Amino acid sequence: MNKVLLVEDDPRVASFITRGLEEQLYQVKNVSKGFDAINEVMENTYDIIILDIMLSDISGFEVCEVLRNRKIIVPILILSALDTPQEKVRGLKAGADDYLAKPFLFEELLARINAQLRRTEFSSGVLDFQSYAGIKINMKEQSASRDGKELNLSSRELKLLIFFMKNRETALSRIAIAEAVWHMDLDMSINTVDVYINYLRNKVDKNFSFPLIHTVKGTGYMLKNKVHES
Repeated sequence: MNKVLLVEDDPRVASFITRGLEEQLYQVKNVSKGFDAINEVMENTYDIIILDIMLSDISGFEVCEVLRNRKIIVPILILSALDTPQEKVRGLKAGADDYLAKPFLFEELLARINAQLRRTEFSSGVLDFQSYAGIKINMKEQSASRDGKELNLSSRELKLLIFFMKNRETALSRIAIAEAVWHMDLDMSINTVDVYINYLRNKVDKNFSFPLIHTVKGTGYMLKNKVHES
């Protein structure tokens, strides 16, 4: 699951972005001050930073410069009401990877985030999560297929499959799955994970030549293409 640090001091904007990204299975941490953002990045690992410019303590430009001076290479996407060419150039010179002006469409923000993550994944040799072992996920249409056959997943089943795809070939505990897909709702039983894994298996693996969802004894589950292993 990709982790996003959102540096935004407007509660309404922060809530809007957080809600939208969590629906796409991003894990979002929001801070409202520049110094808090710097401390957060120095103490924790994030896949991308969404950074507002007009903060109450120091500017986003300064945050960006400090992080780059400290050799933090995580992608930074500046999100700001400052929309002049001069401000955009200043942001890029400060070390930002992209610059999006407010107001914005969430779809564009999501596309820019995904573009930055794809660049990072490509440079590290990680494949895009939307295609693996015959499975293809269409995020725009919120659908999935295997070997060209539509899987007809429910919304929850699709979220579960996306989490597996993003963490393929990795053993995932039931708790990790519950936190990612259900946000660890206290009303749910951990057995709910097993129930939905069974639902997903019936659609992803049934009637295909080999399974992709495997039980990892003592741990949980894993999405892995084992057919080609020797």
